[in-house]
Amino acid sequence: TLVTASGELAREFILGAARAHGRIQILNEESSAESTGHGSPLPQLVHGGPGRAGGGEELGGLRSVKHYMQRTAVQGSPTMLATIGQQWVRGAQVSEDRIHPFRKYFEEIQPGDSLLTPRRTLTEADIVNFACLSGDHFYAHMDKIAAAESIFGERVVHGYFLISAAAELFVDAGVGPVIANYGMENLRFIEPVKPGDTIQVRLTCKRKTVKRQRSADEKATGVVEWAVEIFNQHQQAVALYSILTLVARQQGDFPA
Repeated sequence: TLVTASGELAREFILGAARAHGRIQILNEESSAESTGHGSPLPQLVHGGPGRAGGGEELGGLRSVKHYMQRTAVQGSPTMLATIGQQWVRGAQVSEDRIHPFRKYFEEIQPGDSLLTPRRTLTEADIVNFACLSGDHFYAHMDKIAAAESIFGERVVHGYFLISAAAELFVDAGVGPVIANYGMENLRFIEPVKPGDTIQVRLTCKRKTVKRQRSADEKATGVVEWAVEIFNQHQQAVALYSILTLVARQQGDFPA
């Protein structure tokens, strides 16, 4: 167990000590109240004891052989884990400023950089227009009588329209460092969205990956993974997913 409020110190300790320890617990003011000393109800903890209790997690276990001879379960608050791993995790602190994240180059973006968007109220007209444009006339969206007898109780917004409406809220449409949408991962629709509901989006940088140039002529870029959380007017999460953007780098891999 390491007791510290410094994420930088914890990261340095983890990188040096993880090879010799199967479980390391980081305690700070955020997590100390929940700690039981041996394990803790923090969701990020992968924990188990010797033998069948948890695959020998605390000893490294058989799985450690498949993971570079060592596997370490790191326990701490979300913000502490984000600092140690240098990638944002849900529940960790975020950083907001006046510059839209899509106006920043790859080097300027940091895990935890976040944007909270304005709100938008979705209407029946939105549902009808999207159905006509996409050709998706599924009964839950377009048949008022059938939808009333469904598990939703009334018509609901298309999931793919919800994603499109969210993009309208968080995308900066001007020319800038963001080059392209690179993909989407782990999409889950949590709660139905109905006509009259109001949505808001939080966009947060989760991690960054440099794309190495194969030649000096190739544009210097990196991939940024963003966590997207869509909320309704009751602050309930209605959809969660990640998007990947291809972002220009200011410095390439080949000297100018």
